[in-house]
Amino acid sequence: MWVVREPYVSKHSTARQTAGVLGSGHVLRLESLMPSGGVVFSDGMEADSLQFNSGVTVEVRPAAQRAQLVA
Repeated sequence: MWVVREPYVSKHSTARQTAGVLGSGHVLRLESLMPSGGVVFSDGMEADSLQFNSGVTVEVRPAAQRAQLVA
């Protein structure tokens, strides 16, 4: 599953897709158009973020292994 935490909508940008589910073999490709201050991170761990500024691309796909939540 993926979600856009803080979609930014302006007169020059949109946020048509803000969440979804990736099936096996599918890839989510993103390209940043944000001049500066963009970040990408997973699992809510902002300390592990990567810069995601204009021109940077990222591909996200399901992992080969599934995580198990134990409470």
